[in-house]
Amino acid sequence: MALPWALAVLSLLPLLDAHSPACANLTARPITNATLDRISGKWFYIASVFRDPEYKKAAQEIETAYFYFAPNKTEGTIALREYLTIKDKCIYNFSYLDIQWENGTLSRYEFGRENFGHLQFLKDPRTYILAFYPEDEQNRGMSFYADKPEATQEQLEEFYEALACVGISKSEVLHTDWKKNQCEQLERQHEEERKKEKES
Repeated sequence: MALPWALAVLSLLPLLDAHSPACANLTARPITNATLDRISGKWFYIASVFRDPEYKKAAQEIETAYFYFAPNKTEGTIALREYLTIKDKCIYNFSYLDIQWENGTLSRYEFGRENFGHLQFLKDPRTYILAFYPEDEQNRGMSFYADKPEATQEQLEEFYEALACVGISKSEVLHTDWKKNQCEQLERQHEEERKKEKES
């Protein structure tokens, strides 16, 4: 099942409104070790817009999603543990993302091809965006993540401003509903198993 983050992308630079400070923040930047430190740990999928039909369908099925990023700077990969609630059931996935340092993208194989998500930071360090297909008006999209299951109004406004930069309306946004989360028990079970492995 697709987590709505890992999709193809190019630089947003040609689409940006040079006069808007919010849009200026969305330029392409290489990924560094400091970038990986910033995105390590637990993140919550808050909202997204996907115009690509496959990705949009996958996003519509996800009621909640959160995940853990564990970067390996030497190998240029990120271990991804993700917990998704779909149709009132918890689905757990483990995979690796590849880091494209210079391009500022993360990728993995999904939908039968390698998909790229362009990592972009907002002003609030507790949030970030992954952008998809910004060069393609029919298929472009963005997904928004925060370090808590519910974003503040200020954080959401930053996301909406970023959408406006690429010509996406706030009315297209799909939001998750944390009240529907079904993954707490499985996550606790996994944490206990990891503790036992470390102790042995």
